[in-house]
Amino acid sequence: MTLWAGRFSASMDQALWDLSESFSFDHVLYPFDIEGSKAHVRGLGLSGLLTEEEVATLITTLDEVRSEFDEGRFERRASDEDIHMAIERRATELAGPVGAKIHTARSRNDQVATTLRLFTRAALTEVANATLALIDALLEVADANPDAYLPGYTHLQRAQPVLLSHHVAAHAVTLSRDVERLIDAYRRTNRSPLGAGAVAGTSLPIQPAVTAELLGFDDHFINSMDAVSDRDFVAETLFDIALLGVHLSRMGEELVLWTSAEFHFATLGDEFTTGSSMLPQKKNSDVAELARGKSGRLVGNLTGLLVMLKGLPLSYNRDLQEDKEPLFDSVRQVLLVLAALKGAYGSLVFNADTAAAAADDELLVAIDIAEVLVGEGVPFRQAHEVAGSFVGQAVRESRSLRDVVAASENGERFLFLFEPGAALARRQSPGASGPITNSEQRERLTAVVNNLRGVVAAQAH
Repeated sequence: MTLWAGRFSASMDQALWDLSESFSFDHVLYPFDIEGSKAHVRGLGLSGLLTEEEVATLITTLDEVRSEFDEGRFERRASDEDIHMAIERRATELAGPVGAKIHTARSRNDQVATTLRLFTRAALTEVANATLALIDALLEVADANPDAYLPGYTHLQRAQPVLLSHHVAAHAVTLSRDVERLIDAYRRTNRSPLGAGAVAGTSLPIQPAVTAELLGFDDHFINSMDAVSDRDFVAETLFDIALLGVHLSRMGEELVLWTSAEFHFATLGDEFTTGSSMLPQKKNSDVAELARGKSGRLVGNLTGLLVMLKGLPLSYNRDLQEDKEPLFDSVRQVLLVLAALKGAYGSLVFNADTAAAAADDELLVAIDIAEVLVGEGVPFRQAHEVAGSFVGQAVRESRSLRDVVAASENGERFLFLFEPGAALARRQSPGASGPITNSEQRERLTAVVNNLRGVVAAQAH
């Protein structure tokens, strides 16, 4: 029997039921739906729509239903179209006639919107904390290799030497922005739609501000039509996760390169690599490849939701049922990737000698030659041309750049630049990649991360 049986003379066709049912995936919402229902019941009691005894009975009943789910004892009935109907049905079975009052002054429209906001709020916190844990893993790599350096790349061509700590800190800064976005999305998600009803509210004396406070929301809805139709918070969450996934994909691509024989900058632990079913020598960085691959799925979930939303008139439409699976999937997948990459970086062994040899490529000294000339008063474009001519001559004549420079007029004054690590040490401007600025950068980054961690913890409570 459906919740709307009084209006209909025929039951739902099986084809429509198969299309319509959502319990198979939205059952994961049960703790959040029960939390919302308990607040709704308390609100009804404070509004005089339920007696104290009825409130106590329903709260106890909802707690029992929660226990059934937690312990795997809940039995779905054939009529349970979604998690919301299932919980109400079971509560009515346990509580008797008073159970039929649980849905007073409430529609599935505002009920679903409330439940989904509670889920999304918790998910945003979980993803933010997992991202902060990955940042910690990156900074641990930096701390374990304080003097290691490697080439910094542009266009995947060697550009300038950078400290490994500087390199991984770049990823940490990027991820810190992802956490900032998740925090910001949490703020807009944390508004209660409970009390909006189906579309236009109710004539009953409910108090949406009270239930909002009971559920820890910052505020309650302004407009009932917007409250039941708004899925901006889902779209924003999916965007934040998709962009986070893009950043994780870039990190994965980098690990794929670093761990290849061609680069040989790093090795991942056996516990975060796989072998080949055919080739005995293989050690594959699958964790990085999967991080790279999952990003397309996260972008696809966002795209699918936006396309679904774009043509909907106000207010609630059943199309909105399609908001849940993309959200559930994106949250699950990004948490898997974050945990796996955290472990992968924890297992990483950086091959400092190989990386340093690549970073000490003499051609990377060209900019330092130009900057020495600038320090002597030569205009930069002219200095750039002089350094470039040295490089060009070395390439054309198959000679080392050092020999070409040494043979030039007064060229000996540039030779100190070719010492290992010399070019790296000269990167002294604020935020640069050299050792002198490294400690200040780390202090700033640590302060940012600690502040974000505090904000996320405060939101969760």
